[in-house]
Amino acid sequence: MDGRVYMFPTSVKEVEALGWDYIDVIFFTGDAFVDHPSFGTACIARWLQKFGYRVAVVPQPNWKDDLRDFRKLGAPRLYFAVNSGAMDSMVNHYTAGKRLRHDDAYTPDGAFGRRPDYAVTVYTGILKKLFPDTPVVIGGVEASLRRLTHYDYWQDRLLPSVLVDSGADWLCYGMGERAMLELTRAIESGRSVRQMEALPQLAFLRSGEAKVKDALVLHPFAECVSDKKAFAENFHLIETHANMMHPQTVIEPVGGGYVRVNPPYPPASTEEMDSYWDLPFTKLPHPRYKGRRIPAYDMIKFSIITHRGCFGGCNFCTIAAHQGKFIQSRSITSIRKEVEAMTSLPGFAGNVSDLGAPTANMYAMGGKDKSLCEVCRRRSCLYPSPCPNLDRSHRKLLELYREVDSVKGVRHSYVGSGIRYDLFLDDKTGFVTPDAERYFRELVLRHTSGRLKVAPEHTEDKVLGYMAKPSFRLFERLRREFDRLNEREGTHVGLVPYFISSHPGCTQDDMKRLSRHPSLKGIWMDQVQDFTPTPMTVSSVMFYSGLDPRTMKPVFVERNPDRKRMQKSFFFKKSR
Repeated sequence: MDGRVYMFPTSVKEVEALGWDYIDVIFFTGDAFVDHPSFGTACIARWLQKFGYRVAVVPQPNWKDDLRDFRKLGAPRLYFAVNSGAMDSMVNHYTAGKRLRHDDAYTPDGAFGRRPDYAVTVYTGILKKLFPDTPVVIGGVEASLRRLTHYDYWQDRLLPSVLVDSGADWLCYGMGERAMLELTRAIESGRSVRQMEALPQLAFLRSGEAKVKDALVLHPFAECVSDKKAFAENFHLIETHANMMHPQTVIEPVGGGYVRVNPPYPPASTEEMDSYWDLPFTKLPHPRYKGRRIPAYDMIKFSIITHRGCFGGCNFCTIAAHQGKFIQSRSITSIRKEVEAMTSLPGFAGNVSDLGAPTANMYAMGGKDKSLCEVCRRRSCLYPSPCPNLDRSHRKLLELYREVDSVKGVRHSYVGSGIRYDLFLDDKTGFVTPDAERYFRELVLRHTSGRLKVAPEHTEDKVLGYMAKPSFRLFERLRREFDRLNEREGTHVGLVPYFISSHPGCTQDDMKRLSRHPSLKGIWMDQVQDFTPTPMTVSSVMFYSGLDPRTMKPVFVERNPDRKRMQKSFFFKKSR
């Protein structure tokens, strides 16, 4: 194997320039290729490269012509790896109103139409037809969140696991460094199929009847299609196990066979997390783009990812289903090293645009007694109330901020990712830990670029219950503390709340009450997201089934497009 560091080739000419006579793994992805740790293809490609594997990438292949993009590099020595990109291709393509978008942030110059609908299935089908003897491994967000029966909003029906329609050999779900390396080694060494079927964090489709000891067996796909209650029951079990430290193997019968999903690897240690970032990323788009603008890259090129995972458990969110509930943090030393290297990047003007992660202030947080986390079955550490075993101290995060700000060449480090204010604030008692008020003050005064963005999502407790979000009373407390801080310091930082319309359980009257809520006086109400049902969320199950899978009780769902637009229209009013 070739252990040299190189920029991944994307063409025959680039392969020849490296002097290669074979390629181990060829990635096909729906995004333009950016060699940055915010992009999953780059993360896995660099990780495999570290262990000597020769990796090539075919970004945004043309699937509508004679398929020359799929043929040009031939068959790899080991397997093809396929993903849709950083987003599900249907979410990338369509609005909540099912209207086609006109641009694509993950494509050079924002051009639209460079990837197909259901990209994982389309790419895999082509590769299996052209190279039937070469394994195809699918992964990334689209494959991960469609690994079992799921509701597809755009077809308005249940679809089976993406393994069924795509014909892929293996599916790697979640954050895939360890799983992909072990699978690569298994394929290379010629391990038996039975041995490979035991690998963690893989899913696969098999014919016949499953014979797995102590497995969680779900209702069959056909039963879910005919009975919405069966689908809701399935999802409740899937979600419960997805948030456990040690879940069971999951079996879902489909057709004349079954999909098997093996338990994931344990949460990565700090040392493992550091090793994923201690790789020779150039932090730049591939040279093939010759300076063309990739909008998504422009947004993240001066950002730093501090950790993975989220224990918030919001019902409309897919983060925990993909990244896991348990926080996996990098060391301060690793993060500082990345910031120091960033100061040499072209165009860096001293501002770290985002020092964060899915939820920025969960850095280094977890259970005080880890043994309790080992057996915990809660889907959220914060809802309906914070877990008493959760360490909500922001001390480590404040230490990180000080370390980053001390790097020569850094003028400001901003937090652009979302934060959870229920981690540092209680609506009755105020700041919850000795360092909580200090964190809030530093966040607002030193790490907010003009406006602090938060996500109460709604004002009505009934709707918030369906979202698994805290009471709006907590936002009211936040605003009082925020206004008090601005007044005391003579600053003019803005507060921007995000809301969701048409979420299951939300009526027209609920939106009317939201629009008239006195705590929103003076706030420009333009930050709104019309609810979009995406695969593998509680909220999507509610939308499709009309049932709350946690209780199996009916829930109101607004499906009428005109009335959905009316709900959203309440946001577009002048500040009051």
